[in-house]
Amino acid sequence: MKLTTALLVLIGGASALYAQSNPLTTELKANYNSVKNNLLKAAEKMPEADYSFMPGPGSRTFGEAVTHVATIQMMLCASAKGETKQADGSKTSKADAVALLKESIDYCDPVYDGLTDANAMEMGKMFGRDRTKFGILDFNVMHDNEMYGTMAVYLRAKGIVPPSSEPRGNTKNMKKK
Repeated sequence: MKLTTALLVLIGGASALYAQSNPLTTELKANYNSVKNNLLKAAEKMPEADYSFMPGPGSRTFGEAVTHVATIQMMLCASAKGETKQADGSKTSKADAVALLKESIDYCDPVYDGLTDANAMEMGKMFGRDRTKFGILDFNVMHDNEMYGTMAVYLRAKGIVPPSSEPRGNTKNMKKK
């Protein structure tokens, strides 16, 4: 029992030390993980019938918004890796869009996981310009958040509570959002 406790303390301490030695990228990874989870939950919450919902002329359908996130995310993570990767976002049914979003997350997770404060300053190309890996991946988080905000409005228009507004834990004293 004491050995297990000691190992847990050691592992926890090592994790805290790693986070302290990589404060910028630890924060970036936390932001990415938060928004990627919200994006995936939002994509899964919208019913298939509403994937063709478009709030007005010139807007994307919900399915197009999901595939847009996935294609841009994959392109940006490839840029941070020094690769070129284009995903086909033309299929916008729920099954296809969610699958593409999951594929982009599976592609991006190791890119974020491998980022440290030291290698974050290495250069890559984004839209033909030189950018740091940190800058490329930070831009991805910003774009993901922007698109999640758009998707949240689509969900609300259909009477669905967005994932980031769902009650957590003790809701006894929470106001309705």
